[in-house]
Amino acid sequence: MTGENLVSAYVSDAERDAEVSVRPKRLEEFIAQHRVRDQLDLLLKGAMRRGSPPDHILLSGPPGLGKTTLANIVAAELGSGIRVTSGPAIERSGDLAAILTSLAEGDVLFIDEIHRIARPAEELLYSAMEDFRVDVVVGKGPGATAIPLDVEPFTLVGATTRSGLLTGPMRDRFGFVAHLDFYTPAELEALLRRSARILGVPITDEGAAEIAGRSRGTPRIANRLLRRVRDFAEVRADGVVTLETARSALTVYDVDALGLDRLDRAVLTALVDSFRGGPVGLSTLAVAVGEQPDTVEEVCEPFLVRAGLLARTPRGGWPPRPPGTTWGVRRRMVHLAPILLPCPIFSPPSPISRDPNVICTAFGLLRRRD
Repeated sequence: MTGENLVSAYVSDAERDAEVSVRPKRLEEFIAQHRVRDQLDLLLKGAMRRGSPPDHILLSGPPGLGKTTLANIVAAELGSGIRVTSGPAIERSGDLAAILTSLAEGDVLFIDEIHRIARPAEELLYSAMEDFRVDVVVGKGPGATAIPLDVEPFTLVGATTRSGLLTGPMRDRFGFVAHLDFYTPAELEALLRRSARILGVPITDEGAAEIAGRSRGTPRIANRLLRRVRDFAEVRADGVVTLETARSALTVYDVDALGLDRLDRAVLTALVDSFRGGPVGLSTLAVAVGEQPDTVEEVCEPFLVRAGLLARTPRGGWPPRPPGTTWGVRRRMVHLAPILLPCPIFSPPSPISRDPNVICTAFGLLRRRD
């Protein structure tokens, strides 16, 4: 994995096994998300006392916060089996019918990216969630016949990063809906100490704090950075993850004190140097940094916006249009909010500083330069 995607919240196929090894197995081991954890504890214990499956569960939130982990924990707490699939993998209603009819009583069905499930399969899922039965259509045209099939009582756990794309009928069928929030630095430090114990990596509190501060509030990123710092500590240090070791390692991997990587800094630098602080179209910005638009949109933009380093507008208009130029009409625009620049504050644009103590707004810079 390169330094460019070390801070991506998405998981690659190559690191799935490494992720599984440090995942908590029970609710009591799950760090953070205390509100969701307490609510799930009540839901599951109540269902077990009644001897019936709990209501269907919908987990929403940004990637990397533990939705898949919680789905596996739900199955473990219930003592049930779990079947894992994803929305894009269910293209036809027959695919879903085969999965549903293979479930044992009390099993958990986990559908990741449930907002991407095909519409015919989604409509089949409605009756399975409510009545534990599905109607499979055999044949085509006037001779088509619907064959009703019973489904064993089960619990559906759906995960989505874009809950707004769920249809109303789908959302209404979930009896428990929870949103996962980003982790605090203290929660990430606790998670890193736990992961380090599992991996057998000696780590100091200062080392854990340094990694946590660069992890964008996301446990998946924190664990990924821990593995890379472990490599550095074992090869170039004494094997202990200290403050200095963590700093040196993350400098090698080009992850700065704010959790920005090379691509993030390239985006911010392009906005200041090439587009005078913006606004600028997403596609144009992607060309300027040599990346695909969806990479900038999905990998860079969410964190930069959340950190207050980037702002989005539907049309151009801030800062004021320079005389003799036109922004034109673009599908979606971005412009710069406060970014990091080296001193002095009103110097000409230059590469983004790594010093988090030096803050300047692009708007203020533009006013002075005009």
